[in-house]
Amino acid sequence: MKKLFTLGLSLICGMMAFAQPTADEIVSKHIEAIGGAENWKKINTVIMEGSMNVMGNDVAITITQENSKGNRVDISVAGMNGFTIMTPTKGWMYMPFQGQTTPEPMTEEDVKDAVDDLDIQGALIDYKKKGHSVELLGTEDVEGTECYKLKVSRKTSGDQTLFIDKDSYLLIRSVQKLKAMGQETEQVSDFSDYKEVSGVMVPFSISQGMGTIVMSTIKVNEPIAASAFADPK
Repeated sequence: MKKLFTLGLSLICGMMAFAQPTADEIVSKHIEAIGGAENWKKINTVIMEGSMNVMGNDVAITITQENSKGNRVDISVAGMNGFTIMTPTKGWMYMPFQGQTTPEPMTEEDVKDAVDDLDIQGALIDYKKKGHSVELLGTEDVEGTECYKLKVSRKTSGDQTLFIDKDSYLLIRSVQKLKAMGQETEQVSDFSDYKEVSGVMVPFSISQGMGTIVMSTIKVNEPIAASAFADPK
């Protein structure tokens, strides 16, 4: 009887282990859920317009990105306009509401930490070809949603921890360490309200430490002037 019990327990444990998906299987289902790799590879530019409320102030935000070439975030609040610009080799920041009077260059370390974020497709599509690695860390509850927890070690920039909804296979949270102006911080981003745009699924709500950005429009493959990512002298 004891042998039968032990055998049965071994079989159950084996079945549970077999049922646990691999990191690659989770990545594959996630990519399928967001529209498929081929559709994402058709996208060269993204322009997102939205707003958030910070301490009672309405903040208008426009994010302009060209795949692997540049990312620009324009911020408008209380009649003042600021921006950050990032390219593969250089970056600049101008935040007049933080006391800056002229645009300041990013450090080499800041630029390096942001290089992989210029990839519109994200780290998981063709991650091996891009030089990244992915490890499954198990599962974790994220505010009531059971998620697969993936560690993504990116080729150039810092590691990311991604939380993929076990049911929808959509990304609902990312955690990564950032260095800005010499200071290291942990950035937690939550993603929700996914909608289809040109065949791919994108979140229209992004929550971070300062608040939640609610996108009003997201456009893809719109022309972007080269000056958007130029040195703002």
